[in-house]
Amino acid sequence: MALQKVWTSKSVLNRCLQEVVAQRHFLPLSSLHTTTTQHNSNKTSIVRSSRQKYERLYPLLLVQPDGSTINIRYKEPKRILMMPVDISTLSEEEKKMRMRKRDPRKGAVKQRTVEFEDDFKADDYSKFWKK
Repeated sequence: MALQKVWTSKSVLNRCLQEVVAQRHFLPLSSLHTTTTQHNSNKTSIVRSSRQKYERLYPLLLVQPDGSTINIRYKEPKRILMMPVDISTLSEEEKKMRMRKRDPRKGAVKQRTVEFEDDFKADDYSKFWKK
């Protein structure tokens, strides 16, 4: 009995009929869309980002190993960023040259001992101490 009252109410029947009529008549007109449009608050559009999290990106020039450049947005304020070179694609001479640049130079760092010449004598200042 309760189910019959729900189905016979005018608002439910009108809503169902509107959906059926809309699907039958408007579907041939818009052959690109396969689903019916839903008019609710779940729609979105592409606009400028209004979140500060996304706006705090800085323009940056990204230089790839082959020399090509791309303008991107990056989280740190830098002007240019160089991508690392893949060593496996280099020739043997270039590999050796780059490896020599990476290795720390042996003997380049000398240990210096700093010696201070000091003629400080505590006995000269003992008269200023409190007893």
